Amino acid sequence: MQISSILDYIDNGHMALPEFQRGYVWGREQVRGLFQSLYRGHPVGSLLVWATDASTAAHRGDNKLAPGVVKLLLDGQQRITSLYGVIRGHPPKFFDGNEKAFTDLRFNLETEEFEFFQPIKMRDDPLWIDVTELMKKGNAGIGAFVTELSKDPNSVEKVGDYMGRLNQLLGIRDKAFHIEEVTGADKTLDVVVDIFNRVNSGGTKLSKGDLALAKICADWPEARDTMKGSISRWRSEGYDFSLDWLLRSVNTILTGEAKFLYLHDKSAEAIADALKRAVRQTDAVLNMIAGRLGLDHDRVLFSRFAIPVMVRYLDTHGGKLDEKTRDKLLFWYVQSGMWGRFSASTESVIDKDLGILEQSGGDLDKLIAELRLSQGGLRVEPGHFHSWSVGARFYPVLYMLTRVTEARDWGTGLPLKSNLLGKMNKLEVHHIFPRARLYEADYSRPEVNALANFCFLTKDTNLFISDRKPEEYFPEIENAHPGALASQWIPNDPVLWPVENFRDFLEARKELLSEAANKFLASLLHDEASILEANRPARLTTRSLLGGITSEEEARELEELNDWVATQGYTRGETSWDYVDPDTGEQRAILDLAWPHGVQSELTEPVAVLLDESAELISLASSAGFRCFTSATAFKRYVQRLSASGQELAAE
Repeated sequence: MQISSILDYIDNGHMALPEFQRGYVWGREQVRGLFQSLYRGHPVGSLLVWATDASTAAHRGDNKLAPGVVKLLLDGQQRITSLYGVIRGHPPKFFDGNEKAFTDLRFNLETEEFEFFQPIKMRDDPLWIDVTELMKKGNAGIGAFVTELSKDPNSVEKVGDYMGRLNQLLGIRDKAFHIEEVTGADKTLDVVVDIFNRVNSGGTKLSKGDLALAKICADWPEARDTMKGSISRWRSEGYDFSLDWLLRSVNTILTGEAKFLYLHDKSAEAIADALKRAVRQTDAVLNMIAGRLGLDHDRVLFSRFAIPVMVRYLDTHGGKLDEKTRDKLLFWYVQSGMWGRFSASTESVIDKDLGILEQSGGDLDKLIAELRLSQGGLRVEPGHFHSWSVGARFYPVLYMLTRVTEARDWGTGLPLKSNLLGKMNKLEVHHIFPRARLYEADYSRPEVNALANFCFLTKDTNLFISDRKPEEYFPEIENAHPGALASQWIPNDPVLWPVENFRDFLEARKELLSEAANKFLASLLHDEASILEANRPARLTTRSLLGGITSEEEARELEELNDWVATQGYTRGETSWDYVDPDTGEQRAILDLAWPHGVQSELTEPVAVLLDESAELISLASSAGFRCFTSATAFKRYVQRLSASGQELAAE
């Protein structure tokens, strides 16, 4: 079928995109390569479509389908979307992506190369042809271009050649794709999705969550966009969640189970209702966590897979909890985060906790007892603050204590509450003993970035203190704001403040932090503080923790990289991912940015970005099955190659 006919089919509703297809992920290089291949007459592969009844076809976008049989694109979305965008000058109605990928494509009449518009290079140069403008004007446009070229004395002799090249360029519309069809009454959604995954071996496949969502969208086409609306709203408020994560809460509310397969036989009405409840209860849980615990953004929101359990619990209680019950639920949430309850076998652990609640009639004590059984005790010990980096499990605990215990800023003396206004009042990690001074004194990286060497201050104060030594700036702070140092658990013995006594300072501050943590945890239990006590102390990690984010700069670089991955149409990675011992559950390492199930969830290899990490950590992650990248640039090349392997014309 000719390209021009395919585009007409899209316009008149005879061809569309199935609902389960993900969005457009091509970049400019792939679009440029497509047009270069078409212009030169190179093979461009075939299309695979699912021919099905339009009356039951779940398709993307708001365009109406024509009556009868509709062809849903299974393989070829990226090529057809790119062609439509360049030839029509706007994306098709099913489009979901970045249209800049195909905007402003130019063709050079002299070199016969395609490039995207560059003002300095191309402005006022008639040899650079706007491909979209030519495609929209058709043959009539060639005359206008020739007239313009004839005004240039340097181009007159070559006008004949240029006309031939313009006709060849315009002839792209008449190129044909071979179309293979999947049709027949036996081609159910399950069968078609399986075909889609097999033919799309190098491209973006569907995970279990995608398949569940595809089944939902077959009966409720608006489901994906409805869910994405909530995801976008949470992202604007500082929380980064995925569709799979939200679907997990829909699942727990509707079925009481974690596995997506339990959603497959639920009606559209039941799922729509469960989604509304899941969003409402997620809002409530996030407000509880932020308001009572002070954990008010994504980087400190540990134990996020405890939230579907909390959502289920809150929903079964009609969304209303008294103060004691609310605080006990939050106590369980904090404990789950500190001990890495959901760091391994997430789905089975969620199911286990849901089962405990179901069998006990919602008894939170039973849920907490399960934690004690696996952990030994629930009290925080000084040794639990031995870990280091922004990714350590107790990093959110330090942030939580800062928010809820009247910890004060050292520049203003004001409590570091969550309602501080202005970008200079956003909390930042501050190294109490500056990194430069400690490295000069030959302290190790884990010591320099130990949690006990972290505190949180406003950006303005952080910049003001800079890299001065504590023995220099501590007296100034105490003089200006008496008690501000103690509010951040700084040992009041000046003997501990010089750099040479840094290790003793760390041990003393760990004691103060553990006391503060246990005091706050006890406050969440109200008159049941005995729950914190146990016959034996909570298990301590004895080995050195590997890896971790060590600065705000590194954290920002990883966040930017994660944002970039999302723009390529892939799953966002997990920042500061817990690597745990599969036998003991003990935290072994922190991977800066990880995709434990692949950038195409469950379908590609596990990968990790490890910036400035040790050979030991890289070896550990590699032996655990991760493909490791030590720079953002190298990882970007990997993602681009991954896209190309399924999208490049040579692979089709």
